[in-house]
Amino acid sequence: MRFWLLDRICSYEPNKELTAVKNVSLAEDYLGDHFPGFPVLPGVFMLEAATQAGAWLVRLSEDYAHSVVVLHEARAVKYADFVTAGRTLTMRVEQTKIDERFVNLKFQGDVEGRVSVTGRLVLERYNLADSDPTQQGLDDRMIARLRDSESLLTRGVG
Repeated sequence: MRFWLLDRICSYEPNKELTAVKNVSLAEDYLGDHFPGFPVLPGVFMLEAATQAGAWLVRLSEDYAHSVVVLHEARAVKYADFVTAGRTLTMRVEQTKIDERFVNLKFQGDVEGRVSVTGRLVLERYNLADSDPTQQGLDDRMIARLRDSESLLTRGVG
């Protein structure tokens, strides 16, 4: 993952749901261009926040069984309201189906109780060593980094 959009995981129930927050700050570079005079979180970043929340639900539920959790498909995404600078997007993801490789989720992002975005995601999870056993070391390093990051995101949860 190149950058973190989530600031904190508020709660999670393994294999069921996770709630996280994204604080939108004027200090974020992309807000200067999106849009000048009316800085809002781009819709694609709302979708990314949902994807990251879903990925954390998978990781925490499966005790980091997979080094890679990526968006496979986004369905029925609906944007209902802007998320302006200075606001907090609360993203809730709920697992609806799971199989050997894919996890289906529905998500909703709210700002102060008002719906901003909803939709469904299909996340794919795997290890690099599944297709190339020489990549086991990289899988292990990626998982170790994610485990280290967990404590930053889950402070106060539990």
